[in-house]
Amino acid sequence: MGKRDYYEVLGVSKNATKDEIKKAYRKQALKYHPDKNPGDKKAEESFKEAAEAYEILSNDEKRSRYDSFGHTGMGGAGN
Repeated sequence: MGKRDYYEVLGVSKNATKDEIKKAYRKQALKYHPDKNPGDKKAEESFKEAAEAYEILSNDEKRSRYDSFGHTGMGGAGN
């Protein structure tokens, strides 16, 4: 199964500001944090997915590469 679009994961638009991305990530992180959802594998996966999306979208260089090439621009991860 391929990875979901990072913008979709965080629920933001492709032209979202860094602050909007950070706010969306924090919301997802709180919702799916393993401490709030002990033993819930789906929540754990969602938490990891949000963290990965934030790592890419919060970094200007990585975000630019992702916008141009998608997941394949991230060192082949996800495809």
